[in-house]
Amino acid sequence: MLINIRSCTIFGLDVHSVDVEVDLAQGFPCFTIVGLPDKAINESKERVRSALKNAGVPFPSTKRLIVNLAPADLPKSGPQFDLPVAVGIVRHSLGLEKNFSDAYYVGELALDGRVRSIHGALSMTMFAKQRGIKKIYIPWSNRNEASLVSGIEVIGVRHISEIISDMQNIEKLQPYGAQKIEPVARSDVINDMCEIRGQEFSKRALTIAAAGGHNVLLNGPPGSGKTMLARAFSGILPSMTEQETLEVIQIHSVAGLLHLDQEQLVIARPFRSPHHNISSVALAGGGSVPKPGEITLAHRGVLFLDELPEFPRNALETLRQPLEDGMISVARSRGRVTFPARFSLIASQNPCPCGYDSDPDHECTCTLQQKLLYQKKVSGPILDRIDMHIEVPRVPFLKLSSLTRGESSADIRARVEQARSIQTRRFTDSRTICNGEMTAREIRTFCALDSVSTELLKKAVEKFHLSARVYFRITKLRPEIKMRKFV
Repeated sequence: MLINIRSCTIFGLDVHSVDVEVDLAQGFPCFTIVGLPDKAINESKERVRSALKNAGVPFPSTKRLIVNLAPADLPKSGPQFDLPVAVGIVRHSLGLEKNFSDAYYVGELALDGRVRSIHGALSMTMFAKQRGIKKIYIPWSNRNEASLVSGIEVIGVRHISEIISDMQNIEKLQPYGAQKIEPVARSDVINDMCEIRGQEFSKRALTIAAAGGHNVLLNGPPGSGKTMLARAFSGILPSMTEQETLEVIQIHSVAGLLHLDQEQLVIARPFRSPHHNISSVALAGGGSVPKPGEITLAHRGVLFLDELPEFPRNALETLRQPLEDGMISVARSRGRVTFPARFSLIASQNPCPCGYDSDPDHECTCTLQQKLLYQKKVSGPILDRIDMHIEVPRVPFLKLSSLTRGESSADIRARVEQARSIQTRRFTDSRTICNGEMTAREIRTFCALDSVSTELLKKAVEKFHLSARVYFRITKLRPEIKMRKFV
């Protein structure tokens, strides 16, 4: 007799429905899984066999057991099919009458029958709700993220024996209560703005960038505070909205980066700082089964690239699409996936290989050829996509030794949140969240320049031969900064 258990799999960030068909028949004893399974799924045969044996359920070792994962042409990966396969076998072995069409089952089994956590539980739960499924059985450790989705019963399972008792109506499993999202500002920031001496101009620039979601390049000699400013930047970003938080949880769930041991999900904006030897695949995402890269893991947060010219050229070029469109498409032999990638890029660099070309008090030892080769490591199209290029000079001794504290990150964040609330009202009828994401139509609507600003920008375009992209990126800064102050 054929039993059909409903489950799902993840490819990139997309969820696909999978029917786990379990058939027990006479014939040569075997246990076979078909339907393009990967190695983790093929190994589930041993996990399921041991889990059921240790749960006291007789395994049909004398019969021909075939498990088909349909559709057969869709590649399947991950251990989340352990639970539905075990449920199908239990249904056969105990001869139970139960309807499985109204529920999804996902979970990995330990050899002793415990149900271990999986990746992407939130995405699977959202998909199940969209498909009209009434309930989903998931590992107990994934219950918090899954219960963020309302309108579906989330049933956390600790052990396979609990599922068996539920199927036999001995002890019914109860749905887990709905959870609320708790977005917070980052509390793990090492550097507070008030601890950074001097650099008032750079702090002002970062405040504007935080308010409008702009990208920033910090250029200055070694030891001027570029890294400290970048790391303090995440502390002045506002708390995420509910929609932003849901997007971040969904990405980090698929990547397996959620802290599942805590009772309440507390989410802050991501801060990713990869080393400069990172590969283009690790930065953009990919693999035989595409996984999110650093660009996507920084979604709705900060991607900090320290010493920008030291990154591989091919890795930096992957930033072109996400900086322009807020997403990145990854094509592999198994298919094409699109990852969200709306982040604030904070990059830092020295003006030359020795680092002292812009320092009036320190002689530069680089030749002209060395400087040109160093500057060419970052292409013009990448620099065009960075809204603000900020010079970070060396801090004089008097400011370094001063005991006067500047404005704290908390105070700056309060002003940034006030600016974001204005933008929220401004973009009520669109999908735009902040000024840095404005479309060409919105730029024309909200960023009209006065005559003084227009004349200043005209001179800058003619003198520095600025591209059209740079022109519009400068214009997008108009709502946060009055250009006439710099005339």
